[in-house]
Amino acid sequence: MLDFNTITTAIDQYLHSIMPAQAAIVTECILVALCAVLAYVAFAIVMIFMERKVCAAFQCRLGPMRVGPWGLLQVFADVFKMLIKEIISIDRSDKVLYNLAPYLVVMSSVLTFSCLPFADGLQVLDFNIGVFFIMAASSFGVLGILLAGWSSNNKYSMIGAVRSGAQMISYELSIGLCILVIVVLSGTMQISELVEAQRDGWFIFKGHIPAFIAFIIYLIAGNAETNRAPFDLPEAESELTAGFHTEYSGMHFGFFYVAEFMNLFIVAGIASTLFFGGWAPLHIAGFDMFNDIMNYIPGSIWFLGKTFFVIWLLMWVRWTFPRMRIDQVVSLEWKYLLPIGLVNLLIMTICVVMGWTF
Repeated sequence: MLDFNTITTAIDQYLHSIMPAQAAIVTECILVALCAVLAYVAFAIVMIFMERKVCAAFQCRLGPMRVGPWGLLQVFADVFKMLIKEIISIDRSDKVLYNLAPYLVVMSSVLTFSCLPFADGLQVLDFNIGVFFIMAASSFGVLGILLAGWSSNNKYSMIGAVRSGAQMISYELSIGLCILVIVVLSGTMQISELVEAQRDGWFIFKGHIPAFIAFIIYLIAGNAETNRAPFDLPEAESELTAGFHTEYSGMHFGFFYVAEFMNLFIVAGIASTLFFGGWAPLHIAGFDMFNDIMNYIPGSIWFLGKTFFVIWLLMWVRWTFPRMRIDQVVSLEWKYLLPIGLVNLLIMTICVVMGWTF
């Protein structure tokens, strides 16, 4: 399999050979940041186009077809339209917090995106507490949503922000418990080591029933965390116009829009990393020839294939189930998902202690 560590090491050595060490480090940081932002934007465009086409397929229609062949350039046209739209200033709003909120949401999304292991060695951030960092980085995005709703001086925005804050903070507990199940199973919080531990078998298979239950809970909680139907109460158009970003226009609205789609990609990427081995290929014990063939498929293809499969599952859920009431959303978390997650974590701990895993 292609190891990107050799490529990044070669680039590092070349930069250190032509410039001072400090300048080389700064140059590397700039290059990494540029690559991360470009990848972020590219995947956002793919996600928006995929959402439209999947939605159209479920509703027995074609989706955007006018701009470019099969509507491939429609997203670029929408991006251009968003860039030239005026950013309207709202009277009696908190100007500083109003303008800061969309950047907080995007910063949280980009930081979490940087932790995803796209291939062996193709990862921006890889700490020994990587799982903890992912949870921390993804959590402060809710601050941007709360600030957006409060600073807009709009009652609809405020109600949407409060709903979003309550929903995201609640479902983060279930997501944390699902991640802890895998941490207990693997014995590490470092993302690269989590993937390495799945070279001989993905955790969704090695972890027995507790891992499968954790995966199902993670999908439900992840959908709620991204404020997508049937958990889209913060943006309920029939009740709140557009929720917490009602008063935003131009690229400020575009930041919220892009972050929502990329948060879906991040949720799916973390799921593929924790449960489906990330970039690790499918290996079956005793089938050496099959395993050798699987090794020829690049790790990035494995990761993206698994991630887009999970994205498709989440989109299927969105366009199948109707919107829930706010009391149903809260009850589902506190009465069902959280207790089940706690019991599931206890069962996985017992399985690991007793050695009842593959």
